[in-house]
Amino acid sequence: MALVFGLGYAGIIFEESLAFNKSGVGLLMAVSLWVIRSIGAPSTDIAVNELTHASAEVSEIVFFLLGAMTIVELVDAHQGFKLVTDNITTRKPRTLLWVIGIVTFFLSSVLDNLTSTIVMVSLLRKLVPPSEFRKLLGAVVVIAANAGGAWTPIGDVTTTMLWIHGQISTLQTMKDLAIPSAVSLAVPLALMSLTSEVDGKGQESSNVLASEQMAPRGQLVFSFGIGALMFVPVFKAITGLPPFLGMLFGLGILWILTDAIHYGESDRQRLKVPQALSRIDSQGVLFFLGILLSVSSLEAAGILRELANYLDAHIPNVELIASAIGVVSAVIDNVPLVAATMGMYDLSSLPRDSEFWQLVAYCAGTGGSMLIIGSAAGVAFMGMEKVDFFWYLRKVSGFAFAGYTAGIVAYLVTHNLNISLPSLAEIPFLPGS
Repeated sequence: MALVFGLGYAGIIFEESLAFNKSGVGLLMAVSLWVIRSIGAPSTDIAVNELTHASAEVSEIVFFLLGAMTIVELVDAHQGFKLVTDNITTRKPRTLLWVIGIVTFFLSSVLDNLTSTIVMVSLLRKLVPPSEFRKLLGAVVVIAANAGGAWTPIGDVTTTMLWIHGQISTLQTMKDLAIPSAVSLAVPLALMSLTSEVDGKGQESSNVLASEQMAPRGQLVFSFGIGALMFVPVFKAITGLPPFLGMLFGLGILWILTDAIHYGESDRQRLKVPQALSRIDSQGVLFFLGILLSVSSLEAAGILRELANYLDAHIPNVELIASAIGVVSAVIDNVPLVAATMGMYDLSSLPRDSEFWQLVAYCAGTGGSMLIIGSAAGVAFMGMEKVDFFWYLRKVSGFAFAGYTAGIVAYLVTHNLNISLPSLAEIPFLPGS
């Protein structure tokens, strides 16, 4: 199975050279791996049960992605993002680089990193014409989204997993990881500010929406769209149900709203959900589906657990293990890696909010930025902007690694010196968790 995964992974990496679409490669890899798993399992029924469980988890993410992309497409069709882009007045490349990074960082801490990436890349398309500079800004979005999602329990699926299972708590995680996460973004931004793409592309950073007008009732759709995205974590907190249901609920509201406000307007069908669904990147969704199903087959076969056990046996230091998990998560999906880590260590040996679990939350969240296919944010950026693996490897991976390493150092320094953000637990109206 590892060989098939390696071949499929190579096919995705060398997509441009082989002239094969990565979505097709991903789907073939997924099906092949599950066929092999079915043959190697003690019985077909066991493999079917594993596939059913994996499909349920993967489907949640796919439905979430479809809902988020459709909502963003609806807002985009109504030119709703002009409300944001018109307020980003800077045309200086360095300033724009920092503004995009900081906005994405805080947006991702409230939303999840995948939704934040979809929203911000859509905004970039309105701010900057196609260029190397826009690709670099998109890469900043990926790094910032992963960094912003690492310091809040609802910002990244892995921190959510650790939070739900009791390895980390809300307030302590936000206090301890806010500074390292900010450092992991600030370092790449500082280094990217020195590149020739940023130095030489100022004339290309003009607002390409200048001649476009907001569609009728665009402000209303923008408000409901952003509200629907921000309602997702609230929905999860209130109901305890998976986030994709909150996203589909928001899409349903937008669907009814756009049908109502454009009732009888036959020339505005493009502003309704059916047309928006036809414009979203469906092949990117299928690529995401193939990757997740492939990784779930490795998890079902126990290969990821073996990898985690190998790290435990050969790297005795827990800080190094957490750091290694982050590096590996750049190659393999961080969700099963974190799940395997949670199964290896119990709370009796490594208690809640211990240094190990905090580092796992940080490393698994930000480590995926080192490769474009190492995170959901990177995969979304790859599909939306048609960025290939090697461009990201050449232009961005080094910066992301520098930020990742600097964040670990920042955590160890602040943790040992007992430095953190002011204690939120001291605020009377904000209870601990």
